[in-house]
Amino acid sequence: MSIKKKPDTRVSLEDLIAASSRVGAVIESVRGTMLAPDARKRPPTFSTNQVAAICGLEKAQMDYRVKKADLPVGEMESGHRRKFSLADTRTWAQTTRSKHMRPEGAEAITISVANFKGGVTKTTTAVTLAQGLSLRGHKVLVIDTDPQGSMTTLFGLLPDVDVADEQTILGLCYGSEVSVDYAITPTYWSGIDIIPANLALYSAEFALPSRQKTEGSFEFWNVLNNGIDAARTKYDVIILDTSPSLSYLTINALLASDGLIMPLPPSTLDFTSSGQFWNLFNDLTANLVTNRGKSKSFDFVDVLLARVDANDASSSVVREWITAAYAGMVLPVEIPKTALTASASAEFGTVYDTDPASINARTYRRAYDAYERVVELVEEQINTAWKRQTGESNGA
Repeated sequence: MSIKKKPDTRVSLEDLIAASSRVGAVIESVRGTMLAPDARKRPPTFSTNQVAAICGLEKAQMDYRVKKADLPVGEMESGHRRKFSLADTRTWAQTTRSKHMRPEGAEAITISVANFKGGVTKTTTAVTLAQGLSLRGHKVLVIDTDPQGSMTTLFGLLPDVDVADEQTILGLCYGSEVSVDYAITPTYWSGIDIIPANLALYSAEFALPSRQKTEGSFEFWNVLNNGIDAARTKYDVIILDTSPSLSYLTINALLASDGLIMPLPPSTLDFTSSGQFWNLFNDLTANLVTNRGKSKSFDFVDVLLARVDANDASSSVVREWITAAYAGMVLPVEIPKTALTASASAEFGTVYDTDPASINARTYRRAYDAYERVVELVEEQINTAWKRQTGESNGA
C-alpha cells in the first residue's frame, strides 16, 4: 500500500498569513451556525427543579415561593413545564442564598486559574467557575490575560474579529489607563462581565519591562493589582485566565490574586511541569516582592485533578504523587474526561451552556456534578476569605 506524500513545495510567510486568514474565515462561518444570528451566544434557561437545586430548596418550598409570586415566576411552556431565565435564576439565588453573598465592607475575591502547560482545561475551569458562581447569585468579572483569547472565545467573542485593542488590558499595561473600568464589556451571561483579549496583548510583554526601565519606581508586577482596585468594590469575584507560561501578564495575575486554582491532569509530564511552574514563580516573587520587604500570601490554593480518565491505569499512580506533593491543596473532586467537555468546547461553550437533552444523561451528570462540586468548594473558600476581610472568625 503506497503512502500519499505531501507535495514537495516550499511555504512562504505569505502562505502562512493567507492560511491564517482562512482560519479566521472558517471560524466566523462556523460561528454563524453555532451561535445566535446576532453573532452572540444565548444564555440557557432553567427548569423548576434546576432552580430549586441551585437555591438549595425542596420542591415544596419552591412551589410555595412560585405561588407566592414574590420572586420571578418564569414562563410556562408546553406540557405545563415552567422555565426560568438566567436573570430570573440569579434573582432567586441572591434572595434565597443571602448568607452566601458578599457581606458589607468586603471586596471581591480575585482568583487566578494558572498552569505552566496548555491543554489542561485551564480556560474551561475559569469559565465554568465564573458561570457557576454567577448562577449562585454572585456578580463576576472575568479578565482574559492570555493573548490567544481562549476565554474570550468561550464567551462568544472572536479575538481577531470582535475585540479591539482598547477593549483589552493593553491600555493599562502601556500606562494610558490606570483602571480596568474602561475595558469592561457585558457578556451574554447575566451576572458576568468580561475584559477580553486579542493578539495585540502580546505587546504587553514588551511594554511592561520597558516601563520598568524608564519610570523609576514603576512596579510592572503590580499593574493589574492596582488596575482592579475599583472593580473590587463593584464585583463579588474577579477571575483571571492566564497564558500557559510565566509571562509578565501571568505574574501580574498571580500577584493580584487572593486565590489560585491549578487544573492538573494526572499525567507524569503535567505533574513534573507543575513543580517547575511553582519553582519559577517562587524565584520571581522572591526577587520582586520578598526582597523589597513585602510578602505575598493567598487565601487559598487549589489543585484540581482534571481530564481524569477512569480507564487509564497509570493515572491512579500519578494521582497518588499529586496528593503526596500537594497534600491539603488538592480538591476532593475530580473533573472526568468525557465526550461532553470535548463537544461543549467545540461549540464555544461549557457544561453550563449544554442542553441536558442533547447528550447522554449519565455523561452529562458526571461532568455537571463534578463542576458543581468545584464551584461549591470554591464558594466556601470565598466566604471564608470575606470573613477574614470583615474580621469575623472562621467559625462564625
